[in-house]
Amino acid sequence: MTNRTFPDDFVPLEKRPADKGDVTTSEIVAMAWDDETSFDNIEAQTGLSESEVIKIMRGHMKPSSFRMWRERVSGRASKHGR
Repeated sequence: MTNRTFPDDFVPLEKRPADKGDVTTSEIVAMAWDDETSFDNIEAQTGLSESEVIKIMRGHMKPSSFRMWRERVSGRASKHGR
């Protein structure tokens, strides 16, 4: 089991009873924060490119959390497909 860390202000959503398959911003942030979910997987599920995900992360995280995340995922093979 992997110990995952999330930003202090991250709040996971409760399950939605009538899910129409739409991915929420919080779910995109959670996928991007997860080291095991690549940008390719995020794009396949949401249609958002890496740069679009980065814009979402920048807008929905504290600046210090965003900088920490960018430093962690920059150049990381697991975030850039296999």
